Amino acid sequence: MKNSNTHNQRIAKMTFASVYPMYLEKVQKKGRTKEELHQVIEWLTNFDHKKLQELIQENATFETFFQQASLNPNAHLISGVICGVRVEEIEDPLTQQVRYLDKLVDELAKGRKMEKILRGS
Repeated sequence: MKNSNTHNQRIAKMTFASVYPMYLEKVQKKGRTKEELHQVIEWLTNFDHKKLQELIQENATFETFFQQASLNPNAHLISGVICGVRVEEIEDPLTQQVRYLDKLVDELAKGRKMEKILRGS
């Protein structure tokens, strides 16, 4: 799936700190916890709580956020539709990584079991 270059640049320049509160609100509204959200983010990025807080404080862009991440080797198993687009068909690597995170947050908010969200890890 080809996204426009403008769309990909917009995602790259968006800060993680601006999106994180929305992730947190989304999962908490559905009865999930901040700890579960952090577990999902840590699984995908290998960021511990301290590193996550640093990136939020620094106002890191998604570009910086994912440059510093060690993406989980099973991230390619994340599939499905987010914002009307199949994540496995997104061509831009950074946009795909951001959508992986969006998809995991969606799954958490929808009540999916943690073992399933973490792709059997």
